[in-house]
Amino acid sequence: MLRIDSHQHFWKYNAVRDSWITDDMAVLQDDFLPMHLQPVLEHFNFDGCVVVQADQSAAENAFQLQNAKDHSFIKGVVGWVDLRAANISEQLADLSEHPQMKGFRHILQGETDRALMLKPDFVNGISKLKDYGFTYDILVFPDQLKYAAELVAKFPDQPFVLDHIAKPDVKNKNIDDWALDIQKLAAHENVYCKVSGLVTEADWKYWKNDDFTPYLDVVFEAFGTNKLMYGSDWPVSLVAAAYGQVVDLAKGYVSKLSENEQALFWGGNATKFYNLK
Repeated sequence: MLRIDSHQHFWKYNAVRDSWITDDMAVLQDDFLPMHLQPVLEHFNFDGCVVVQADQSAAENAFQLQNAKDHSFIKGVVGWVDLRAANISEQLADLSEHPQMKGFRHILQGETDRALMLKPDFVNGISKLKDYGFTYDILVFPDQLKYAAELVAKFPDQPFVLDHIAKPDVKNKNIDDWALDIQKLAAHENVYCKVSGLVTEADWKYWKNDDFTPYLDVVFEAFGTNKLMYGSDWPVSLVAAAYGQVVDLAKGYVSKLSENEQALFWGGNATKFYNLK
């Protein structure tokens, strides 16, 4: 079974395009490319990764697909497409010609309209994904989880995966409402979840592993070991932790699982979900 980092990013830093990288995240104001990640993955015994879009553009798709073609350890690309476009089917048909393209993501967490995913044109775009074998990564904050549950209910045969366990407010220990909404979303069999992006939702300087246990308890109980996958969220995670710290955080929690369950978490579930080779 492959060991897969199911969620990371590459970029050539551009201050205008990447304005989301604020000065308190100065460590990210640099280039992060395959040559930087490959030795890290090898050091921690990963066979490969899935790169996820960080910019909403066709240029991003071209950049990440080229990275995947040039580096065999990049097993898949989660790109971006305008799901609301009138010619969405035509765009998906073109993108399906690239075997490395596995699915898509929209940065819903940043939208002013918190329920954008339920608008008819967006829903129409989601409805076309299965025709081409594409997955969909759900990137939301906790206040949008209820909309996500409504979306996935419309498409029981469409594979969805929740990114970063929906970014709960670990820093302030807010958990109750998030936990209830996670349980409702996880009840849909077609929804997986990435155990990723945790450290950036805690106190960047003073977090400890125990801070995350209540949240991990919720997602492991809700989704089960057959629908959870490891993701580092590198390099974004570097604002709060080294790569090895993120690995150790997950390793410490899943050590109580069976050998088979751990294998699913570290790569089996991601391989199945994204149809990785």
